[in-house]
Amino acid sequence: MSIDRRVDLSNGLEDVPVLIEWSIAVRKFPEFQYSPDNIQGPGCTIDPREVTFPGCSCLSRSCFPENCSCLQTHGQAYDTTGTRLNLSRTNSGYCSPLFECNALCTCSDACSNRVVQRGLRLRLEVYSTEKRGWGVRTLEAIPHGTFVCEYAGEVISFEEARRRQLAQRAEENNYIIGVREHAGTGSVTETFVDPAMVGNVGRFLNHACQPNLFMQPVRVHSVVPRLALFAGRNIDAQEELTFDYSGGYSNQPPVELLSTQSDAVAQASRADGLQRKECHCGANHCVQFLPLDLSIIN
Repeated sequence: MSIDRRVDLSNGLEDVPVLIEWSIAVRKFPEFQYSPDNIQGPGCTIDPREVTFPGCSCLSRSCFPENCSCLQTHGQAYDTTGTRLNLSRTNSGYCSPLFECNALCTCSDACSNRVVQRGLRLRLEVYSTEKRGWGVRTLEAIPHGTFVCEYAGEVISFEEARRRQLAQRAEENNYIIGVREHAGTGSVTETFVDPAMVGNVGRFLNHACQPNLFMQPVRVHSVVPRLALFAGRNIDAQEELTFDYSGGYSNQPPVELLSTQSDAVAQASRADGLQRKECHCGANHCVQFLPLDLSIIN
């Protein structure tokens, strides 16, 4: 098999090339437009690139909770090396959104509260798996709590997400992730991201019932969250990277979380012929089928 590791999937859009294990012998590669960041899609009323948050006035190289308005308002999410804090909370199956310093902040680009916005920093490779189509593996060891990559794509409305799901053929993959956030009594915000036509390396991540990554909504410049994936444990080089499509992360046997879509929409999806695909993750506590509706619950 002839392999060429010089192909950069991102075409230079990432600071670190996204390599492809490429050969004429492997399965057909999907056609899509690479974008490191979310873009505004059908039905989305807010441009994800629009700066909507105020900034801090820190003049130091890195912000500190004692004098940074961002950290005082939203809390400290990372340590001085940019590693996630409070990792024990990810085992609950629920998580709270994180907030980073933004374009209006006067701190330096090296601030420890600027992590996801710096983009990809790890050497990742897209490759053809034995049973699960294309997947992503890391070419270097990844410490627990490290930011790995975003799940970026078109930010679309609920109605557009429903239309796309119902229009899918049985053999097609569903890439749509729905994020529901609860911010106080009765306040619910939903965000839908679809990387099928426009997306980044995150679109190639496979599901696992006991994954090594967990997803976390992170807000930087915009009220539209970035769907960031962090290492849920220490990950070895050459290990496949996976996350739970239903939104959970736990060292316990997984359970399916509440779907982002309403029961009516879920029933309509099933009635329209969507069939659940078998899960081939190989976990000891595999639930045997992929989640029908992709969702994160916060």
